[in-house]
Amino acid sequence: MRNAIGYATGLLFGLGLVVSGMANPAKVLNFLDLFGTWDPSLAFVMGGAVLVAFVGYRLTWTRQVPLLGSRFELPTRQDLDPRLLAGAAMFGLGWGLGGFCPGPALTALPLAATGTLVFVPAMLAGMWLARQVPTKAITSGSLSAERA
Repeated sequence: MRNAIGYATGLLFGLGLVVSGMANPAKVLNFLDLFGTWDPSLAFVMGGAVLVAFVGYRLTWTRQVPLLGSRFELPTRQDLDPRLLAGAAMFGLGWGLGGFCPGPALTALPLAATGTLVFVPAMLAGMWLARQVPTKAITSGSLSAERA
């Protein structure tokens, strides 16, 4: 049952990305182009997403345990480390340059547009590469031979 609900919600999310235009990099890039061909329509998409997330979190926190789990899985770290900041910066740069973030890129993959076929492998390579860099080396400020 848990897998079926996960699959159904994933399909709903992907459909929402396509219908809202988030899977269209040109629309996203126009949203980010404040002094050119600015398209403010994605602000409504993001506002709707924030509203739905707000309501969802409010409903979720009224429960003692999750609907489909035995306990809530929450992050324990609350600090901002260099790895998190670097990842956020690269995410923003990639979104601004390519017009994609991971969810919409995977949603647009079946369309087989050239930009998507370049972006997705580059994104996956970046994700793999990020896992190869030792965490301790980044937080200490040097990329020494920690992995040797």
